[in-house]
Amino acid sequence: MLYLLLYPMAQRFTVLNVLRYPSFRIVAAGLTALVLGLLLGPWFIQRMRRLQYGHSNVREDTPDGHKKKVGTPSMGGALILLALVAATLLFADLRSRLVWAVLLVTVGYGAVGFADDYLKISKRNSKGLPGRQKLLWQTVIVLVVYVVFLTDWNFQLDATFPFLTVGSFLDTHVTLPFVPTRRFDWNMGWAYVPFMLLVVVGTSNAVNLTDGLDGLAIGPSIVSAVAFLVLSYVAGTTIAGFSLAAYLGIPPVHGSEEMAVFCAAMAGAGIAFLWFNTYPASMFMGDVGSLALGGALGMLAILTKNEVASAILNGVFLVEAVSVIVQVASFRTTGKRVFRMAPIHHHFELSGLSEPKIIVRFWIASIMLALVALMSLKLR
Repeated sequence: MLYLLLYPMAQRFTVLNVLRYPSFRIVAAGLTALVLGLLLGPWFIQRMRRLQYGHSNVREDTPDGHKKKVGTPSMGGALILLALVAATLLFADLRSRLVWAVLLVTVGYGAVGFADDYLKISKRNSKGLPGRQKLLWQTVIVLVVYVVFLTDWNFQLDATFPFLTVGSFLDTHVTLPFVPTRRFDWNMGWAYVPFMLLVVVGTSNAVNLTDGLDGLAIGPSIVSAVAFLVLSYVAGTTIAGFSLAAYLGIPPVHGSEEMAVFCAAMAGAGIAFLWFNTYPASMFMGDVGSLALGGALGMLAILTKNEVASAILNGVFLVEAVSVIVQVASFRTTGKRVFRMAPIHHHFELSGLSEPKIIVRFWIASIMLALVALMSLKLR
């Protein structure tokens, strides 16, 4: 918004020339989201305490030690969304289809999470929105965004009748990390759409499952946001006619440097939230935050063409989701549990590890996985 409003005046006010550089707007968006989140955090916590008074936001399927957290307000993800959306709208180029695609999926998933959190509070139970309804709405949101922003509807007039051709602004090729594009470049065609749904919906729910300890989900989310900032920037940046994507041998994504502004805002908003969510938490993220952040990470993987690499980058979330799948499958087929409790962070809790130690170790694992994913930029 500021870019579109103020940059045209750069001829009169030369200081506004800085807005033309994505690098400046990336830093500005991250700092704006961080400051906005820190300033609004105390007011938000007090507001949520009044609204949620008398309601327990602790999940039922957690260790007994979590009962001491009763009374901690939830829905802190709304604070993340507010800071993230405000900073993105201020500093991103709003003519970008990619920015709108990732932004609307994030907000849409946040709305689904808000409905889930609101039902938990209003109905005084921890069930919330039924799982099938959440999956349905998550799928619908991605499909609508794909049709509106990523599909090229081309109406043409023939001599006898009009006809419609349908293309895509989205590259349907899939590459592998550490493998040169010339050796593996699979065009999935229309099969890419269900694959996209699997990545986005799967990542969203994996982050939701990880949100069980103070700061556990937001830490890896910040790390992934910073990593996607780098991936977005190099995929779309050309310096003096020199394409970073061509040099690194990765798929170029025109305009993806604008998504780096979104990533910076996401990281800044996440750090501000972590200020209040670190152990012992002053507020919980809630589904409004976890579903939104997961949806954002899933869309970033799709739009930056790092679908497979995101399995490495978001490895902590993937392990958490797989632990639940394994636990459920084992119990249904054999009647036995593989873990003491799933997701796996609860297994470590019941094994005697303290909550802060589990959280920090998961953060360290997330940083290591992000570095591995970033190494794939060069090792191809």
